[in-house]
Amino acid sequence: MKKFKFWRRLLLVLPIAVALGDTPSLQPIAQLDLTRYQGTWFEIAKYPNRFQAMCVRDTTAQYRIQSAGRVEVQNRCTRQDGSIAQVTGAARLHGATGSAMLEVRFAPAWLAWLHAVWAPYWVFDLDSAYSLAAVGHPTRDYLWILSRTPTVDPERYHALLRRIQAAGYDVSRLETTPQRP
Repeated sequence: MKKFKFWRRLLLVLPIAVALGDTPSLQPIAQLDLTRYQGTWFEIAKYPNRFQAMCVRDTTAQYRIQSAGRVEVQNRCTRQDGSIAQVTGAARLHGATGSAMLEVRFAPAWLAWLHAVWAPYWVFDLDSAYSLAAVGHPTRDYLWILSRTPTVDPERYHALLRRIQAAGYDVSRLETTPQRP
């Protein structure tokens, strides 16, 4: 009976392991110029997540370089009742200067020494004008499409979706974010 349970479990787990093995690891862009990346970005779409559940529109992220490899992150959105939700956090480079692998935290600064409060934030697609970006997590559990403008040309957006899908993301999970022009 134990032998049967072992094989049954193996048959249940094996397809999952094979499927996970087929997805290549997420590759961030080769070089990120933080000076060009800083400023305001409009959220065009995202994977739904618990920490943005109260946001219904006008979600933005403001990045400001503070010191070498450190960035202040200010996220804002409008709630259903019209009030503004805002949170300020920090980002830091994870890797060498110019790395597109960052870590973000929105926990209080006095907890910054804890590794668990930092989450991967990888820029894995960015146009040469620094006007349209895809940011994600190496597990592909999180995804944001960001733009310097509240709207994106449909042709550019669909081309980005194809690249995001090629990077191993399920684009059907994306939820668009209404933005007022």
